[in-house]
Amino acid sequence: MYLLLVVGVYIIFAKVFVDWKRWREFYPTVQFYIICNLLYNFLFYQHTLWRYKAVTLPWLNHTLIEITFSLFIVPIVLFIYLQYFPKGKKKYVYLGFWVTYFSVIELIFEKKGLFVYENGWNLWWSILFNLITFTIIRVHHKNPITAFIISFPIIVVLLLLFHPSLAEMK
Repeated sequence: MYLLLVVGVYIIFAKVFVDWKRWREFYPTVQFYIICNLLYNFLFYQHTLWRYKAVTLPWLNHTLIEITFSLFIVPIVLFIYLQYFPKGKKKYVYLGFWVTYFSVIELIFEKKGLFVYENGWNLWWSILFNLITFTIIRVHHKNPITAFIISFPIIVVLLLLFHPSLAEMK
């Protein structure tokens, strides 16, 4: 039921805040995020760093929640994030707002038992990850090649720190 509530909130956000005439402008960056996120879920399938846990419906699992998050909620979030991104020094406050927003939501969900940390991951890693993610999303929107170049060493570091063993990979 929490998932339906979240989806409902983001439908409202989409109607109020997204300029759908500009969707093509943000679509490549949304695809970039979705591909990276689903790749993480594929590579770390047996060795998750975090996972969603449904508490209301027995058939609702991490995979279904992640698909909803990746294909529905994230595109709306990224459309809003990129559409209103400011210039000048305000961009740092704006970035801080989004990192805080995502981190606080994660903290609330973790306290309610809807979000579980595993294999050495914790809220502090998530805050750092959110900072990196939102920064790279902006970079990708302006220059996709640079975003790929920056992302590669970050992925390598994450794999070195939190790597699944080959036996844990499918």
